[in-house]
Amino acid sequence: MSTPSREPRKGQIRQANEAAILRAAEQVFARTGFQGATMAEIAEVAGLPKANLHYYFGNKRDLYQAVLDGVLADWLDPTDALVPEADPREALTHYVRRKMALSRERPDASRVFANELLHGAPVVGQALRGHLRTMVAAKAAVIDGWIAAGRLPAIDSTHLFFSLWAMTQTYADFDVQIRAVLDRDTLTPEDHARAEAHVLGMVLKGCGLAG
Repeated sequence: MSTPSREPRKGQIRQANEAAILRAAEQVFARTGFQGATMAEIAEVAGLPKANLHYYFGNKRDLYQAVLDGVLADWLDPTDALVPEADPREALTHYVRRKMALSRERPDASRVFANELLHGAPVVGQALRGHLRTMVAAKAAVIDGWIAAGRLPAIDSTHLFFSLWAMTQTYADFDVQIRAVLDRDTLTPEDHARAEAHVLGMVLKGCGLAG
């Protein structure tokens, strides 16, 4: 009688531990920055032994890189809706809602990335000049195709992405400022719904897709 393999179980444990470490690292890096963060603090937040962090990610620099890579991948994923055959209004609506959801559900991820950029992107700079630049060029070409086909008015397709990033990520990166103006300790679901409706309305109107 054969013994059931333990490999699937080990794989599940590894995935769960890595996910817990990455989420804890997002919190700590967002609060203290790379220099101020320690593997011991991240381990404490993750609820795992410090040795586990070194086992899965090697050192703090490698863990920081993994966090940034994950954030960028999650941010680029919603652009899959921007394809030539898509309806421009539906595609842009999907993109805005996904980006707003990421800012709402994982604000620390956005703050880690913003802090990296404010320090000159020493770790993620190559990805910005490579993968991100390539993606923006490809998706801007899709938008230019919509414009050429008369499905959108003439807009700067590349700068549209800069505006989209600014409008959606501000609710994570500048949460303190927004809460101060709204006199909130925490943004409510109603606040987030109002923000999403506002940003989406601005984008659709700016792209000639209102109504």
